Amino acid sequence: MITTAEEFVRLRESDKPDEYQRAAHEAAPVEVWHDVISRYPHMRAWVAHNKTVPIRVLEILANDSDPDVRAMVAMKRKLTPELQLLLAADPDKGVRGRLANNAKVTTEVLKKIADGASGPAAEDAARRLGHR
Repeated sequence: MITTAEEFVRLRESDKPDEYQRAAHEAAPVEVWHDVISRYPHMRAWVAHNKTVPIRVLEILANDSDPDVRAMVAMKRKLTPELQLLLAADPDKGVRGRLANNAKVTTEVLKKIADGASGPAAEDAARRLGHR
């Protein structure tokens, strides 16, 4: 388990594959994730990338000002329907595109993306709807 924000940053920035894999796969207490988000803003996307990050942390990151962070959140399979709907309305087409290609995205969300603004995200959503 990752026990401090500093440990997470050290693992993520390590040149050793086993260490940066720990940053991607090991759990941490919610307080540690909050600490990383607040003290190391350049690591927010990597927090979202972690396989064990809890939904309540993803809820924070889904509202991040950086579209790259929101796009990383949009790829998470464990998103709640509410988070999917939030991200489906994201102003950034890259975020919507990532969500449209999320394997666990709901039909309702795909319809919302497909019926929204034109572009690759809407096309991807429409294509996926056609396969359901």
